[in-house]
Amino acid sequence: MSIEKVRAYMRQFNIEDRIIEFPTSSATVELAAQAAGCEPARIAKTLSFKLNDNSCVLIVAAGDVKVDNAKYKHFFGCKAKMLSADEVEPMIGHTIGGVCSFGINEGVKVYLDKSLKRFTTFFPACGSSNSAIELTPEELEKYSSNCQGWVDLCKGWHQAEA
Repeated sequence: MSIEKVRAYMRQFNIEDRIIEFPTSSATVELAAQAAGCEPARIAKTLSFKLNDNSCVLIVAAGDVKVDNAKYKHFFGCKAKMLSADEVEPMIGHTIGGVCSFGINEGVKVYLDKSLKRFTTFFPACGSSNSAIELTPEELEKYSSNCQGWVDLCKGWHQAEA
């Protein structure tokens, strides 16, 4: 099970006990916000995309934003194409609803969107459709597998900063 994979991965940092398992589903931003008792924007959603070379990348972003297609194309050099439901688990290592940037398949690059930096803490999933962990931006960067750093690929949040 993916949550066990994440728990084992987090053990190297001695934070596996910080993983929260909810009694209800947290598979969507809205459900995760209800389960965590926070606003939807503080859910760190992990989106999976396929690149032109058939590799894939993960973008971890705030729950209230959308990927900006123009920024994505400029950054990656191709059109944004999300993985199909059938591709997610074999390519990433987690199932839909629990996709996260921890304990993923080798070679998957992780990008953290700056939309998350406006929060002190937020809640990414931990490999299952009813799990999460509360992290700071610095912790997300430290604990994410194959993290490539912070990027600005999303829209819909810059107005909230002003």
